[in-house]
Amino acid sequence: MKLTVDSSSFAKRYIQEEGSDKLDDLLQHASELAFCVILLPELISGLNWRLRERALTDRDYRKAKKLLLDDVGDATVLQLTPAVISRSVKLLENNVLRATDALHVACALEWKADLFVTSDRRQLDAAIDSGLRTEYLGQPTA
Repeated sequence: MKLTVDSSSFAKRYIQEEGSDKLDDLLQHASELAFCVILLPELISGLNWRLRERALTDRDYRKAKKLLLDDVGDATVLQLTPAVISRSVKLLENNVLRATDALHVACALEWKADLFVTSDRRQLDAAIDSGLRTEYLGQPTA
């Protein structure tokens, strides 16, 4: 199964919260994993926010970052091509989405993902409306 994940869902791999176990199960069954190029900076930003807020220790941050970088090395990183940008514009015109959320969905569509995993309700609705098979993991805790 070709699996694509958004940032809020993939974060559940490094921060235990609702949906973490489901994500692990989906990753185990994936034959290919891909994500939008913006996922890495978004996750590093989120981990640093948790570090600054003292919700994450320095040690846990380093551990999560190492695991993330290892995971990135094993996945397909989907680039922002003209086709992805065009799809994201259409998504933004037809849905209530943030630009970064539209890019995640557009990448999944261009890559022809078998399953798109998200933790964002608006992104979920846009992905379904676009014909993607989806899995919703629940909202992030913070």
